[in-house]
Amino acid sequence: MSENHSWSKTARQIPMIVWAGPVFVLVWSTGFIVARYGMPYTDPMTFLTMRFAGVLAIMIPLAMWWKVQWPARRQIGHIAVSGLLMHVGYLGGVWTAIKMGMPAGLSALIVGLQPVLTAILAARLSEHVSRRQWLGLMFGLAGVAIVLSDKIVLDGVTWLSTFYCFVALLSMTAGTLYQKRFCPMFDLRAGSMIQYGASGLVTGLLMVLFEPMQVDWNVELVAAWAWSVLPLSIGAMSLWFVLLRRGEATRVSSLMYLTPPTTAIMAWFLFGEALTFWVVLGTAVTVTGVWLVTQVRRN
Repeated sequence: MSENHSWSKTARQIPMIVWAGPVFVLVWSTGFIVARYGMPYTDPMTFLTMRFAGVLAIMIPLAMWWKVQWPARRQIGHIAVSGLLMHVGYLGGVWTAIKMGMPAGLSALIVGLQPVLTAILAARLSEHVSRRQWLGLMFGLAGVAIVLSDKIVLDGVTWLSTFYCFVALLSMTAGTLYQKRFCPMFDLRAGSMIQYGASGLVTGLLMVLFEPMQVDWNVELVAAWAWSVLPLSIGAMSLWFVLLRRGEATRVSSLMYLTPPTTAIMAWFLFGEALTFWVVLGTAVTVTGVWLVTQVRRN
């Protein structure tokens, strides 16, 4: 690859991660707020099935209007697998763990290992992770731990709820690397329908087998469902796919470190939760770490 071509590629990546990265973090961080609003009124797989059905209800008519071009059959399989890992494995694992009593802070800390685990596996597979990026990953993890230090309690922690958190961690990591390797390029409209369709079938089956399928309809639940369908499932995930398509898995995954600090600030604004010195310090450390990981050298 020539030096001019390499610089051109880098120049295209910089604007994307500059604007899309913060937007993704802001929207993705609201997922914990949605869980707080929606979790008391139904079960995890029931809510996720409703969420995925809502996405399909919007995307299918739009796909027919747009005359979306579908990928090859083999590519459809890869897209579905990555979707099952990221939607069923990650979301299902986190929501089930919290429903079983796992504290949200401890759950966020466990899932917060995802950028480090992604970097370790990516370095073994194909990507080069520089010493600066490793330092940034350590800073990011330390920052997340500082943010959550006064929120982590062990009440309600069981081996099973811990297991589900690690299922979520491994699923998001595997889904990110799988998609980056086997299906990095696809029409986002077709890909969304494939991933959410496959995920909805699995969560629907789990709902029928293991949950009472009861829904206590109210304003909070409807608002949580609508937000999870539009800004989260359609908006944030589309940004995630675009970022993953244009950047290294390690660099993109480091953005996940910013979720706990951003959620803490949102909780302070929306629910009046204390914005302590440790939250502010941890946020600064985390931002420094993500900057070290995502900074693109201009040689």
